[in-house]
Amino acid sequence: MELDDEELNLPGKIDGDNPGVYIYNPTKATIDHLEPSPKRRKTSKSASSSLLPNNATLTQSTFVPLLDGKEPSELVESRQSIFQQLWTFQEQRSKEILEELDSGILEAISSFVDTASPELYDGRIPTSLVTIGSNVSALPRLLDSLHQRLTAQGSGQVVLLESGDAPNLKAVLKTIIRIAVTSIEGNEGYQHIFTHRLGPRMLPYDLNLLHEYVDKHKLRSLVLAFRDSEAFDSGVLNDLLSLLSAWIDRIPFVLLFGVSTSVEIFEARLPRSIVASLQGQHFEIHDAGDAVDRIYEALQTNPNTELWLGPHLSKSLFERSRDYFQSPEEFIREVKYAYMSHFFANPLSVLLSPSAPRKTELSEAIRNLNSFRRFCEELLEAGYTSRVRDLLNDDEALLKEVDGALVAGQSQMRDLLRAANMLQSIQTVLQTSKASNRTEIILPSVSGDIRSSLTISEMLTTIKKSHSDGFAWILTAVRESNAAFIDVEQYEGELNTMLKTHESEMPLRSSHDDQNSTVETTIVKSRLNLTKVKKQVSAQDIEYTDLLERFLEEFEKKLDTTFINPQDLFLHEVFLFDIRNPLKDTFAPRARFSVERALSNPFDYLTSASEGAEANLSANQPETAILYQLYLESGSLVNVFDLWKAFSTIVASDENGSCDERTALVLFYRATSELKALGMMKTSRKKIDHVSKSAWKGL
Repeated sequence: MELDDEELNLPGKIDGDNPGVYIYNPTKATIDHLEPSPKRRKTSKSASSSLLPNNATLTQSTFVPLLDGKEPSELVESRQSIFQQLWTFQEQRSKEILEELDSGILEAISSFVDTASPELYDGRIPTSLVTIGSNVSALPRLLDSLHQRLTAQGSGQVVLLESGDAPNLKAVLKTIIRIAVTSIEGNEGYQHIFTHRLGPRMLPYDLNLLHEYVDKHKLRSLVLAFRDSEAFDSGVLNDLLSLLSAWIDRIPFVLLFGVSTSVEIFEARLPRSIVASLQGQHFEIHDAGDAVDRIYEALQTNPNTELWLGPHLSKSLFERSRDYFQSPEEFIREVKYAYMSHFFANPLSVLLSPSAPRKTELSEAIRNLNSFRRFCEELLEAGYTSRVRDLLNDDEALLKEVDGALVAGQSQMRDLLRAANMLQSIQTVLQTSKASNRTEIILPSVSGDIRSSLTISEMLTTIKKSHSDGFAWILTAVRESNAAFIDVEQYEGELNTMLKTHESEMPLRSSHDDQNSTVETTIVKSRLNLTKVKKQVSAQDIEYTDLLERFLEEFEKKLDTTFINPQDLFLHEVFLFDIRNPLKDTFAPRARFSVERALSNPFDYLTSASEGAEANLSANQPETAILYQLYLESGSLVNVFDLWKAFSTIVASDENGSCDERTALVLFYRATSELKALGMMKTSRKKIDHVSKSAWKGL
């Protein structure tokens, strides 16, 4: 809107060298005729809310209908709901494990901070060195818990410093003061220090500001935590520590250094004078692998688990966590993505929700499962032909069978994993030379390979040779595992009866025990032969051996029926997720393959209304894709003029005729620059009018 001088009511003559400043205040009539700003208009919210009932809420599902779009909307919502329900439980359990693992070192560091004082350390700065190793994410999590605890007590706070916060001494001092003040008083409190201060104004890096802040809140400890201490500039760190040492009598500093290497290497980087001004303790954080094992064990063996991770996916998760030193949080995120992939892409995952309606649209999908075909073959072999006919023709009979099979399959999975925990407990009792952790037993158990493994055979051999005290410990481990494996009370009763009549203080020994056999040496034709000969055992030892062998016989039979291959169960596709491609493609993407595919076949990713959009070298394709396909047809050296001519011919064939030569040249330059940025071509030194091809498709 243009206004002249009369409308602005300006004076007639204005000094050109010194113009005045005027404020325009439009009249109310002018304001009424103006349209409101579109950014202030909220018509969409009011319009949409007016269409809803009084108690209705506007929700939108992020899951899409499956079954070729025929899946009912209530099943889509049920899939998303059961995913959120199951994962919320698992996520909460994972966080509890991390808190449990951090509780020990958190208590130790908290106790150190509470008792640390310059008087106790002869004027030195109380310092804690925390070795974090590969578990880099554990320290920020630990410091956050420590900060919440100190803030709740009102005794102190934690200031976390990164290497990027310390380019120089002034910058790091500003950061320390700003973080300390804003963590309690907020940004307004930080600005209030400078704007409402009586007397001379202080600089933002003056530690007197921090001294006044500490006195105001009566803080007993101000923890300065250096998360990546090795990455800090040595000169800046030395100057900072020297300055903090001079202020330790006024500000209760407590230093905490996160050390990824070793304490010796860290101390070697500091001058002796700086090291002499520090005194404290050394702490060590648990390794990330232990946390990952505990989280995986909780995910798989929890009694309330309804969805399990398959063997291939589990091995892929552990390979990534160990090859790339993944943090437990990242491992949890990957497991969450696996859960989401199962519920997002599998329409039968809705069967995990008992409240979800059993629609007949699911019947055809169930009949196409491999496990359903195997189940029908087993029924036919057993002679249940009419039952198979009902499953194939009657949807209601099929869905009724599915509910029972799903409960039975989940029960077998829980029994299998409880038995895996029992085996690990027995290994601990037997004190074998190389006891496996629970993850090493769970993985082959889920894959169905544990029964034929060397772990089981060695365990059975050791049990066969165990004495009465060891056998009692084994029975206790089986009973406390809650696996409902075998009834151990009868064996404990018989063993106690034998021990009551056993007069010797030595335990009963099996006839298979190595102590009940000797090695005889004989010489035959100048050759030395060693022969194992069993000693004569007592009647009580023979009776104990018989008890032990009966236990082993029942134990092995139970192992055979419990440790089945989960993928042989009917409907294992519903409660066992073992597809690792979504996880692999997301967290370890093949970027080059994706770029080459996008340039070669752009309409795999783009949509177009044109019927010939998918044709090669079409004017409808993006310009970079056109140039890339011409680039593939050339040799190692490409003539730029020939490339331009071919490109302009294709671009000029646009039906709209809107692309002239000048526009085509601009598009050609842009496409060439993009291919150079992708590293596919570069300027040739041999010929000035050529470019050199630096990448071939698939290589």
